[in-house]
Amino acid sequence: MKNIMLVDDSATILLSISNILGKAGYGVEKAANAAEGLAKFKAGAKIDLLITDLNMPGMNGIDFIKQVRTLPNYKFMPILFLTTESQQSKRMEAKAAGASGWLVKPATADELLNTVKLVIR
Repeated sequence: MKNIMLVDDSATILLSISNILGKAGYGVEKAANAAEGLAKFKAGAKIDLLITDLNMPGMNGIDFIKQVRTLPNYKFMPILFLTTESQQSKRMEAKAAGASGWLVKPATADELLNTVKLVIR
């Protein structure tokens, strides 16, 4: 089973996206903010894909993925942004930081699952 970490400060998003992914057969690890997610990575969580929000209190999603990319086990793990932001400049910044893809909220279950299938190894 492939494991996905979902990091978002919205409890509603965490619940709905984790339900979609769980029903599709993925293991889901959740974190309510970047610091919590980073702690799980540093503790050695076995994660095959990270899906994170961009705008979160404390550390934003771009700074978060920069931190995750410094950890040896996660240098090449696919990372998706799931965010309300759609500006090209933010997408370019995210790609430069190490993001593999971008989904704009609200993404449908089909959009989410199709994108996950494309990037997860």
